Amino acid sequence: MKSLDIEAVQAFVLAADLKSFTRAAEALETTQSAVSLKIKRLEDGLGRRLLDRTPRHVQLSADGSAFLEPARALTAAHQLALQSFGAASRRLTVGMSDHIVGADLPVLLKRMKRAEPGLVLEIRIAASRDVLDEFDRGIVDAAIVFRHDNRRRGGEPIVKESFGWFAAPDFTYRPGEPLPLATQAEPCSVRNLAIGALKAARIPWREAFVGGGLGTIGAAVAAGLAVAALGQRVAPRGTIEVGAQFGLPPLPARDVVMHAKVTDARARASLKTLAAALRASTG
Repeated sequence: MKSLDIEAVQAFVLAADLKSFTRAAEALETTQSAVSLKIKRLEDGLGRRLLDRTPRHVQLSADGSAFLEPARALTAAHQLALQSFGAASRRLTVGMSDHIVGADLPVLLKRMKRAEPGLVLEIRIAASRDVLDEFDRGIVDAAIVFRHDNRRRGGEPIVKESFGWFAAPDFTYRPGEPLPLATQAEPCSVRNLAIGALKAARIPWREAFVGGGLGTIGAAVAAGLAVAALGQRVAPRGTIEVGAQFGLPPLPARDVVMHAKVTDARARASLKTLAAALRASTG
């Protein structure tokens, strides 16, 4: 192969990172078949199989693993070359609900940075209502939050977030007694979700811990102080789902949506990559 198609290399890197042709296509704003064709042509030109495909997963082959880092360097150099004539600096401010951001945040940020290396990223983490308020006031360019109700329409659907009841492995609870609950203070939609489910199931509960953010809630749960309703992605490492064990009611999934006001290509590309990475992180 005399030369590499930079778009095909970019498609390969995204498919490898996101482990999905579908997610790579979303990030590139194209179709899955287009991504598949680009990568097939790249493989044919190199005479190497770079990705092993199954109906549910995409994995690097041995040759793909060897090619990935040089491919990253090539796409990064390409981006720098495009910006060599003094492209204006761009800051992208994204607000995200603290119930959405989990331990995978460093991976998400890395993927955004790779999509647009020259972009200055500012991430604000807060409750969904606060993030939406900042979005309405123009403080953040994009808001990734739970969909609260039908009064605010629009927004790009990203994922459905599953919730469960989480506790420390040594936490004890006797059904019939008030359930010790760790929550955030009102107004918090996840607090309302949990309390509403317990009331509907006629399970008594008591406030055992009130936190000022998801980090404090997670610490209380990990310390064995209480049970908390948490999204699967944000549950603290080492905690376990105890809903079935304690006879607690199932919790409904919540839609995660992205509201954005950006129109320039650089910011759009970074947000598309972020949305695709969030979808990929749900498995």
